[in-house]
Amino acid sequence: MTIDIMMPFYGRIDHFQEAVRSVLAQDDDRWRLVIVDDVYPDLAPGEWAQAIDDPRVEYHRNEVNLRPSLNYRKCVSMMQTEFAVIMGCDDRMLPGFVRRAHELVEQHPGAALLQPGVQVIADGGEVHLPTADRVKGWYRPDTDGPVELGGDVLARSLLRANWTYFPSLCWRVSELQQREFRADLDVVQDLAMILDIVIAGGTLVLDDEVVFEYRRHAGSVSAVTGPDGTKFAQERVLFAEMRDAMRDHGWNRASRAARWHSTSRLNALSEVPSAVRLRDRDGLRSLLRHAFGPVP
Repeated sequence: MTIDIMMPFYGRIDHFQEAVRSVLAQDDDRWRLVIVDDVYPDLAPGEWAQAIDDPRVEYHRNEVNLRPSLNYRKCVSMMQTEFAVIMGCDDRMLPGFVRRAHELVEQHPGAALLQPGVQVIADGGEVHLPTADRVKGWYRPDTDGPVELGGDVLARSLLRANWTYFPSLCWRVSELQQREFRADLDVVQDLAMILDIVIAGGTLVLDDEVVFEYRRHAGSVSAVTGPDGTKFAQERVLFAEMRDAMRDHGWNRASRAARWHSTSRLNALSEVPSAVRLRDRDGLRSLLRHAFGPVP
């Protein structure tokens, strides 16, 4: 089996080169890398990628800028294997990522997606653990080796705090191709997709062997959309939908977690000083509404 590594690209060339080189350095060669350039203004990254002399690497440039969700949809349409990763163009795989993904698929052949072990790095590449990731760690289930999770237990856990790292997830391609990443939720579309799969009976394998480095920096989409409240407005939509969907499915604990979404409320409060500093009154109102208001 080969794993497709889809890499939507729009960003810094140095981070992009690190990401690509980390794929080339895998100690298991059962992979295909597909770079999908979302019309980044600088042509240099694409020229560099096209010069890579490896038949497993493909480079494609979109005709128009699709933005994240639609570019993810395009990546899904290009997947050819049973499992695939939609890797961030600023993240890094450790050399054992592909090997470990194959091991987890063999051990859990019915799983819909895999969450390998992840460590967070800062802009410069050094290991980093900001508050958001410490909170993720508190809510992430403790594991001693891989564990397969599903149903109300998994849904409730993710709705309390989304401890997954989207760019590191290894998805069963058939699950993605039955659905679409939502264009109206271009910050939290990953959680929406995961929860749809879980409601349909899919399971997630959580592993503790660290094989991926997720880069958290000030230029990321979630960082930019925090102080202005955009991210939280999308979360409110998703929590409202999941409150009702989980209740209708009989998963009452997950429904309550969606209704209260306490960690998301606290996260919104943590962005208030930034909104005040930026004098963003609309953003401040949005943050306070999310922190203290009911789910619509």
